[in-house]
Amino acid sequence: MTDRLRILILAAVLLVTCSVVRVAEAANPTTKPNIVLILIDDFGYECVTANGGESYKTPVMDQLAATGVRFEQCHAQPLCTPTRAQLMTGVSNRNNYSRFGHLDPSQTTFGNLLKSAGYTTCVTGKWQLENGSDGPSHFGFDEYCLWQLNQKGSRYKNPTLEANGKQVESKESDYGPDLVSDFALNFISHNKDKPFFLYYPMMLTHQPYDATPDSPDYLTSKVGKEKGKAGEGSHFADMTAYADKLIGKLVAKLEELNLRDNTIILILGDNGTGKATVSRFMGRDVKGGKGSPTMWGTRVPGIANWPGHFASGKVSSDLIDTTDFLPTICEATGTKVPPDLKIDGRSFFPQLLGEKGNPRDWLYVWFNDAGGAKAEFEFAHDANYKLYADGRFFDLRKDEKEKSPLAEGALDANAKAAKAKLQAALKQYEGPRPEFFVKLGEARKGGKEDGEGSSEDVPGKQKSKGKKGAGKKQEISTVE
Repeated sequence: MTDRLRILILAAVLLVTCSVVRVAEAANPTTKPNIVLILIDDFGYECVTANGGESYKTPVMDQLAATGVRFEQCHAQPLCTPTRAQLMTGVSNRNNYSRFGHLDPSQTTFGNLLKSAGYTTCVTGKWQLENGSDGPSHFGFDEYCLWQLNQKGSRYKNPTLEANGKQVESKESDYGPDLVSDFALNFISHNKDKPFFLYYPMMLTHQPYDATPDSPDYLTSKVGKEKGKAGEGSHFADMTAYADKLIGKLVAKLEELNLRDNTIILILGDNGTGKATVSRFMGRDVKGGKGSPTMWGTRVPGIANWPGHFASGKVSSDLIDTTDFLPTICEATGTKVPPDLKIDGRSFFPQLLGEKGNPRDWLYVWFNDAGGAKAEFEFAHDANYKLYADGRFFDLRKDEKEKSPLAEGALDANAKAAKAKLQAALKQYEGPRPEFFVKLGEARKGGKEDGEGSSEDVPGKQKSKGKKGAGKKQEISTVE
């Protein structure tokens, strides 16, 4: 054997060895990326400056978008609980939604999946999913600090929060989003040496649009029902700036602990902005569409950032919705999604890495916040056209408020092709809903009591039995 051949063989062996080492390192739990998923309450696409918004200050989100990936077509359900059910399970509301303020305990969430994959997990912020004090643990979360778990009450000043089975002590001047943020930062600090998943469904920016600690009138502001909406005296702009500030505090904590380069941050809204909120967007006024099936009811910010891994400064027109986050997170962490879950989501992780991936051709929406057998509205859409199950067909570029359905005889070739595509999409979801979830919805239908024309923030008028730990007091902290 010649010396040249020996050298080539040795080089090949070294190359294989290095590849094996890299694969082993990737499989090592200590090298798995941390995940922070931030869901902002009642926060439409038009609220972020990077998207074209002109009314609010969002420098932290703008920077994360500028150095990461920003989605122009990220869509949620039109209301809070329907979005949370889809986001946490990766399953369309049509297939597993029960009723407002409830997530059925038969469901598997991204908390369950990541916990089984070796992640330490935490949920902090707005719950509104029932199941008592055992609910967060049942759905895979090791720790929690939550509003609307067993009790109703203020989410802002002097908040009603529960953390790890105990009620959190708060004073009149305490601000709920600050206490929840502190809990999140403590969780990160205590788990900095192992992979963690932080699900952070913010309480901001939902009404009442009250003062924040950065508002001059924080201690004196009194917001009642008559002042709980945007307009004169509204603090919605302050609340948006404060939500952005809290995201900045989280980013700063990750940087302080040298975790930023190994942490994926995902940000989205849970539905459109409150209906009373009028915002400037790309030179025009846009009225919030919460509760509406229009684009301003479902189109929300979508931002992803992972330094050194995700594409930087990428603006994606790919269609994504809330069912897609679970498979994306699982692909990013190497977590298997069991086939028997039958999720409707599709991973967009390759697009985040700058690859083409497998983009969607359409998105599907089944919506009825009370549950039951029939949808309040059901449709399929892409970026340009929307087709309802009742046959109404709209060109969203010319008719975003959906005032004038297109007549069949007036369709050009592009519109005809789009309609055929969307008809095929709706056909995939034909037939009755699963009987189990229909009965759950029909067993108890909540009223619409939140001033936005929905049952938002009224968890099915639930009367909690106060499972273990409810009513006890503790200083806010995480498990050491």
